[in-house]
Amino acid sequence: MRILFLFLILMNGSLLAQTSEYAGQQNRAIKTLSAAEVEGYLSGKGMGLAKAAELNHYPGPKHVLDLAEKLELSADQIRQTKQLFGQMKKEAVPLGKKLVEAERELNRLFDSGKVNEENLRALLTKIGMIQSSLRYVHLKAHLTQKKILS
Repeated sequence: MRILFLFLILMNGSLLAQTSEYAGQQNRAIKTLSAAEVEGYLSGKGMGLAKAAELNHYPGPKHVLDLAEKLELSADQIRQTKQLFGQMKKEAVPLGKKLVEAERELNRLFDSGKVNEENLRALLTKIGMIQSSLRYVHLKAHLTQKKILS
């Protein structure tokens, strides 16, 4: 009996250690997203979605505008880049809002205890489509930006 008791105590400690990486996250409004992530998605920020482009010499319009003087951009390049940045934000913000709401919905689904394989699959498919669309918006802007700079 003592061995079983000791085993249960050790297992409980082990389980707590495994979940400690999420400590404090249970108090978030949307448990799966930090406040910074929510703010980033809602404001159309890149959120690392265009890392493949950035790391392969396809700069984004925000960075190009930040470095416009050093890059010695022409007036036309600056105008086109500002227009591109505006268009990217125009497309990214609504998608970011949809993503935040879908993550909120996922949290509610688990919190309510009404999650099942069917509604989970449907919601994850929806989230995946939104993420894909959002990433495309950002990567497309990097692709277009490279053409503007050429």
